[in-house]
Amino acid sequence: MKDAWHSLTEFTPARIAQGRAGFSLPTEAILEFQLAHAAARDAVQQIWQVEQFNQSLIASGFETIQLNTLVSNRVQYLQRPDLGRQLDQSSKDLLRSYSDSNYDMVMIVSNGLSSLAIDQHGLNLLNSIDLAFQNSPLKLAPICLVANARVALADEIGFLLGAKSAVILVGERPGLSVADSIGAYLTYTPKLGNTDAERNCISNIHSPDGLSYSLAAQKLAYLTSQARLKGYSGVLLKDDDVSNTYIQQNFA
Repeated sequence: MKDAWHSLTEFTPARIAQGRAGFSLPTEAILEFQLAHAAARDAVQQIWQVEQFNQSLIASGFETIQLNTLVSNRVQYLQRPDLGRQLDQSSKDLLRSYSDSNYDMVMIVSNGLSSLAIDQHGLNLLNSIDLAFQNSPLKLAPICLVANARVALADEIGFLLGAKSAVILVGERPGLSVADSIGAYLTYTPKLGNTDAERNCISNIHSPDGLSYSLAAQKLAYLTSQARLKGYSGVLLKDDDVSNTYIQQNFA
């Protein structure tokens, strides 16, 4: 006999209507849970092949810069979040050599807490973002690739480049329904000391089951244009583009 809630499973990936076998779950439900847990652990522990990803971007026509945090390995990344928010000295020096370029925006990519997410969706998402911004007047910096970064690292990178805004695409913390989701965080006037309240987040990007690449790119383009117009990002900046389409003329 099916659980009374079974008809609702088509509307959510949440674990509802699992059934019952005595005082426990059915074997199938237990095995599905264990498989999802293993996938989440693998996504977190997987080492990002950043050089391979870099070559894919170059082949697609993107200009890139490879940077490093103070993290020395994946275990340290999980245990020391503070080190993932800081660049090493050579990376700082490299960015300073670009600081006179008057960039409007810098795009940063990191595996974060899910290398799988970036490997599965990163290139397609960047292609969609590139398409959304292709007619804009913004001067974009080379894409910065940084393994084992935390979201706040975008503040330091944007500040050192002198960019007016920074966007970091990062692998989100895996759950028991999704292990390959990307989050995009926008910060206007990035600088050290910014808080999460000064960022806008577009989360759950993983086509086809989550937010699509094209819609995520449209939302990012809209929020970027509004941040430029209003001079701020974060909790005061709302995604009120009810059309879910972005008109290039919105750029100031």
